[in-house]
Amino acid sequence: MESNPRTGSLSEKTAAWLKHIEQVNRHPMTLNRGSSALLVVDMQNFFLDPNSAAFTCGGPPIIPNVILLIAAFRAQNRPVIYTKHVHHPSGHDAGIMAWWWKGMCLEGTPESEIHPDLAPAAGEKVIAKHRYSAFYGTDLEIVLRGLRITDLVITGVMTNLCCESTARDAYFRDYRVFFPADAAGSVSEELHLAALMGLAFGFAHVTRTADLLRDLTESRPARTEP
Repeated sequence: MESNPRTGSLSEKTAAWLKHIEQVNRHPMTLNRGSSALLVVDMQNFFLDPNSAAFTCGGPPIIPNVILLIAAFRAQNRPVIYTKHVHHPSGHDAGIMAWWWKGMCLEGTPESEIHPDLAPAAGEKVIAKHRYSAFYGTDLEIVLRGLRITDLVITGVMTNLCCESTARDAYFRDYRVFFPADAAGSVSEELHLAALMGLAFGFAHVTRTADLLRDLTESRPARTEP
């Protein structure tokens, strides 16, 4: 899902993706700003550095949109929460993932750090996770409950692995999930689009960054759907 002159801009691609999934993307929601949080999933050097074995080509093009969302949530004094997918050098926390993938993102290394353009501000929560879902074996749910969050916006990489797994787990916990198609990325457009289709069908309102920015800044009564 790289953005270049041959394949079209990210904006053009997003319009095409949303058109492709519109028949299943049938649960439109308006973000309840006062009970919303932004989740930035695994935007780490390990996935965003072109020289990394785990480079996710769909990651760098979405950085500007993730920056916009982070800034908008901060401006509204809404929580921005980050995840980092990391493993202990011993590998004891990797399980089947150590066999499934070549190389692990080791905690404490430069590769494990969040991209400098997206760096957490002082006091923003950073969750270390060892599996795809940001809910599995972490305190994310406790944090969200404590913040009285109802609406969760999920961004980051990879669309079809950690972002999708987290969105599904959020839905299982009755969060209203908002998934901006132009603020998530994967290793191919096919995997990205397939994940968007599945999420729209059963778990999330797939939208775009501009629509979420509008919801965050416009004055309107809070919605109660669903």
